[in-house]
Amino acid sequence: MWYGSFHTQTVRAILLRDDGTDTGYDLALVTTDLTAAAAGLISRYAWRWSIEVTFGEARDLLGVGQDRNRTQRAVERTVPYGLYCYSITVLWYTLHGHHPNDDADRCDRQPWYVTKSEPAFSDMAAKLRRVIIAARFSPNDQVAPTDADIRTVQQAWAQAGLDAAA
Repeated sequence: MWYGSFHTQTVRAILLRDDGTDTGYDLALVTTDLTAAAAGLISRYAWRWSIEVTFGEARDLLGVGQDRNRTQRAVERTVPYGLYCYSITVLWYTLHGHHPNDDADRCDRQPWYVTKSEPAFSDMAAKLRRVIIAARFSPNDQVAPTDADIRTVQQAWAQAGLDAAA
């Protein structure tokens, strides 16, 4: 019995530990699914974990879900918009921002990251901020896009959406 969220509902606990651990457990999973195999529940947890990390990072680093909206339309727009911003940041980093030395540079600046092997979202967001600031204060005057340039990009997006739907 788990008194609290589940009140008197029966739950099952699955305790996991790494092979190298002699005492205690590394992870405890609690489920109301009493019939599923333990391996299936562990697999489901592992699959879901990256989604939960995304929600946590979006909330903590971008403030997704922290808005104080009062109208229903505003509430319906802000969380999806924040998740779009999260997705766009990851896509930008993947396509344009990543450099092979990023992890080594971070480890040099913050030596407690001794085993860091891939960038976190906070690394991606920090690099995007640095690139935006550098572009904004760059001595090169960049020409603003024309209406024709904007329409060309919009048409390409529309065509890409049609191609994906086909």
